[in-house]
Amino acid sequence: MLKRESDVYGFGVVLFEILCGRIANDPIYIKENDEGLAHVARRSFQTRILEEMIDPIIKEETGENNFVLNIGPNMDSLHTFIKIAYQCVAKTQDQRPTMKVVVKELEKALFFQKNKKNNPRISLEDIKEATQNFHNDNCIGGGGFGRVFIGNLRDGDGFKTVVAKRLDTRFGQGEIQFWTELQILLEYKNENVIGLIGYCDEQDEKLIVCEYAPRGSLDRQLNNASLTWVKRLNICIDVAIALNFFHEGVGKQAKVIHRDIKTANILLNRDWKAKLADFGLSLISPITQKIEYVIDYACGTPGYMDPLHEKSRFLTIESDIYSFGVVLFEILFGRSTFEIQKQKGNQSMKRWCSSK
Repeated sequence: MLKRESDVYGFGVVLFEILCGRIANDPIYIKENDEGLAHVARRSFQTRILEEMIDPIIKEETGENNFVLNIGPNMDSLHTFIKIAYQCVAKTQDQRPTMKVVVKELEKALFFQKNKKNNPRISLEDIKEATQNFHNDNCIGGGGFGRVFIGNLRDGDGFKTVVAKRLDTRFGQGEIQFWTELQILLEYKNENVIGLIGYCDEQDEKLIVCEYAPRGSLDRQLNNASLTWVKRLNICIDVAIALNFFHEGVGKQAKVIHRDIKTANILLNRDWKAKLADFGLSLISPITQKIEYVIDYACGTPGYMDPLHEKSRFLTIESDIYSFGVVLFEILFGRSTFEIQKQKGNQSMKRWCSSK
């Protein structure tokens, strides 16, 4: 019975070769069992001694001093790699993952490795304690990502008010957006970008924990009598600075196109300072001086989305600028595009994606 899972098995063997630094038919494996590396690796994984088989070169990189110096493999990265390799060489075909899953897990291993200098993981238990086990009274909003909860997270001898975005996995969507947003919040730091406190990825739960913005999102403040002209101008400047930060790139890092600029994704501190948030749809872009656009599926929120991008699928940093222009008019008029579209009878103002 030849199936795609046969290739997955072969690739799993390759993963173990890369991990162990030895070819599959190395005499050390054949001598122990005719099935070779895969059998030895499966048994070692089950008896929790697989790490003893890791290439000595990698073992040297994982010494205690190297972890302090932030060089060499990260343990989360290694464990993610080992787990998916083990699943690939499962004895029965129906137990093996698809290559799509394999790619996702290997990218996750790379993500852990690239961000090992700043890997602020928070336990699920701590987040549950902070949010009263995701109690409805603690829910302050939601969207395409899932529900958003406010909580008081333990911080030394005291507590810190935070916001936890909980991925809704019921429909099997959102995981790519989760890792995209987390990567951007980890790598792109700016005073006009919402600050990352930490994240959780355990027991099929994925959460991003960010700083709390007491005044909430800008769309809820447009009719506030306290929103003076000077405050409106300062908010516009804050968001423009954040967008310029992403569009210019950070050092050698790639430019970022937000793709969902709207007043609902602009958060306000108590002093009305604006912070750009929600990067689930964002694209870490290959755009350079020579490459001016990316051809990608149209994605964003109706009313804010660049119509040229929607029609042509050509995505540029100017697509963000169009959306920001809509925000400027909302701030000027004190009315959201949602209200205007609602009056015109358009009720479907949620995020929209199309591959057309």
